[in-house]
Amino acid sequence: MEHGNWLTGSLVYLAAAVLAVPLAKALGLGSIIGYLAAGIVIGPWGLKLVSDPQDMLHFAEFGVVLMLFLVGLELEPRRLWALRRPIFGWGSVQLFGSAALMTAAGVAFGVDWHVALVAALGLAMSSTAIGLGVLAERNLMATSSGQGVLSVMLLQDVAAIPILAFVPLLAAAGAQEAGNGWWGAAKAASVIALIVLGGRLLLRPALRWIARSRTPEIFTAASLLLVVATAALMQSVGLSMALGAFLAGVLLAESEYRRELETDIEPFKGLLLGLFFIAVGMSIDFAVVLAQPLLVAAIVAGFLLVKAAVLWAMGRAMPIPAGERPPFVILLAQGGEFGFVVFQTAAGANVIDAPTSSLLVAAVALSMLLTPLVLLLSDRFWARRHAAGAREAAYDTIDAGHAAPVIIAGFGRYGQIVGRLLFASGFSATVLEHDAEQVEAVRRFGWPVYYGDAARLDLLRSAGAESARLFVLAIDDVAQSVAVAKLVREHFPRLTIVARARNVAHYYQLRALGIEAVERETLDSALMSGRSALEALGFERHQARTLAMRFRRHNVELVEQMRPHSGDPDQLIAIAKQGRQQLEEQFAREREEARQHRGLS
Repeated sequence: MEHGNWLTGSLVYLAAAVLAVPLAKALGLGSIIGYLAAGIVIGPWGLKLVSDPQDMLHFAEFGVVLMLFLVGLELEPRRLWALRRPIFGWGSVQLFGSAALMTAAGVAFGVDWHVALVAALGLAMSSTAIGLGVLAERNLMATSSGQGVLSVMLLQDVAAIPILAFVPLLAAAGAQEAGNGWWGAAKAASVIALIVLGGRLLLRPALRWIARSRTPEIFTAASLLLVVATAALMQSVGLSMALGAFLAGVLLAESEYRRELETDIEPFKGLLLGLFFIAVGMSIDFAVVLAQPLLVAAIVAGFLLVKAAVLWAMGRAMPIPAGERPPFVILLAQGGEFGFVVFQTAAGANVIDAPTSSLLVAAVALSMLLTPLVLLLSDRFWARRHAAGAREAAYDTIDAGHAAPVIIAGFGRYGQIVGRLLFASGFSATVLEHDAEQVEAVRRFGWPVYYGDAARLDLLRSAGAESARLFVLAIDDVAQSVAVAKLVREHFPRLTIVARARNVAHYYQLRALGIEAVERETLDSALMSGRSALEALGFERHQARTLAMRFRRHNVELVEQMRPHSGDPDQLIAIAKQGRQQLEEQFAREREEARQHRGLS
């Protein structure tokens, strides 16, 4: 029976996702709404195909854990350290400021202060799964609003253990629990220290040893084991599993196995996150909603408005560009999955009764359901009127049928040089830039730059990709650059691409897509510095130039020679050593011939 139930459950969940998500995306609603709707349809208040959504919710929460691990892989320790002020500063303002205002509002309406405080702490939390999922889906993680959302959510994860330790203290037997609360905090600090120190000393050697086995499935198993073990360790002391996975990811952000780990974890993360959203949809208790619809609506509207007011003030002070404030506010104003845990803990400690807990859980779930819909409304009514990068200028849209022969994706330090050369040579270009602050900055100098994500097919069509002659790919983020290159190759195969590569690995990825004109961003500037160094050491200018050009030609040929072996580190090292030796021997022969020539003359 158990095997049959497992098989039937898998069939229901997968069928619901496969049917609902493509339909939702076709309607322009996004994948998250599709998952939530699928959960409502198959849950206890729909077709009743699933009767106990809580079991699935606990299992699917691991998708959030995997997502935080991947976010950590993108944040090197020095970048995380640079975010310490927004995390502990603005994150604390949002969490405790919102909780204080909601507690005061609850007491003003006659709610017992114990209940009001617990409800406020739970409602002040935001959904990490939906927030970071939307940021990833819209490619907003690198923007000011994306970094702000990430900072606030990290603070919420850090605050999880003290909040859970504090909630039982509000019960009548709180004094008896105080010692356990402090002991739990001490154990949590010890586990975090163990993860940080163990990660520094053990993770890389362990992954290196596993990689030497040259068994891809074992490395995938090791990647999952790493996340599961870290999450289990954190859960054992009552900490957020997602926070532990995030720390593990940060510790490996600078390792040589970062990309391999991302590739292995990504498919599991996406599937489990989808199951999480389905479980949230199933968990909405419509009996509570239908019994007291006005009260539920008042709770949802009330806490959303309070949090939105705090977040809007934060967005102005941080500052976040006007066009990025709506997603920042909307993604953090919603309730979150951690609220479920707070309310369950409070109900178990008799701080709040079961009906109140059900009421609050329903309010949180409804706010999570409403978030993607509110974002869609924001996109339609706000983004049309406000530039995503300018605080005062009206939002510029690209006219359909734009006829510029060149499209430039990315207008940072690299793209601007290419653009200035093209403009000076008499060619017009449509420039797309995803960094709102950069859009605002370059527009001050008169450049016609459009805010937009070049990974969106509809935006590329509006920019005139069907008729353009050239696509300049100058995006600095490697993953986004490759994604855009794939999109252009697939949908606009006649469009010539000239691409920027951050490094040799990026170069290989672009060349694998059939892009011929790929230039590494530091090669020529480094060679110019090399020429200057040779001249400072006594070489003639023409001689230094000749040596630099010869080195360039040799280097480009060597990189192309290594490209078929990009997946074999040993072979790459051997070819590189051989190429370096050949170049040094060639230059040595030429120096000797030059000395002999000078001796004869």
